[in-house]
Amino acid sequence: MIDLQTSTIVDQEIKELVIPIDNVAHVQLGNSLEHALLVLVKSGYSAVPVLDLSFKIKGLISKTLILDSILGMERIEYEKLADHHVEEVMNSKVPRMKDTDTFTRALELSINQPFLCIENDEGIFIGILTRRAILALVYRHVRKRQIIEQP
Repeated sequence: MIDLQTSTIVDQEIKELVIPIDNVAHVQLGNSLEHALLVLVKSGYSAVPVLDLSFKIKGLISKTLILDSILGMERIEYEKLADHHVEEVMNSKVPRMKDTDTFTRALELSINQPFLCIENDEGIFIGILTRRAILALVYRHVRKRQIIEQP
């Protein structure tokens, strides 16, 4: 059994794992669904953060939410993309963390999320923490312990 409680990763701050805002695809309130879909398709992501003009997190927009909003009874109504905006269909329940939160909190929140939005103490979006980065750190820790414990 792996004992992560005695580990240094349990209380580690997540700052080093955060992908900074400059490297994160995002959209803003007021952007059309057409723009959001282009960002999602071009970036290859299924969801991205939605920010206001002050760079505060307001929600998440995904391909699924956009496509659900233009799905008609008999066809996909693509013409609606330009007429509707991100804030109309975004998910406003955003799993978020402070950049000073611990790894344990990140691990807990990432169970059901592909990424977590990270904000500073003023509530400004500073980046994301991916489940991939979290799992990579756990994997490195486990491998390190296995090497140390080998006879």
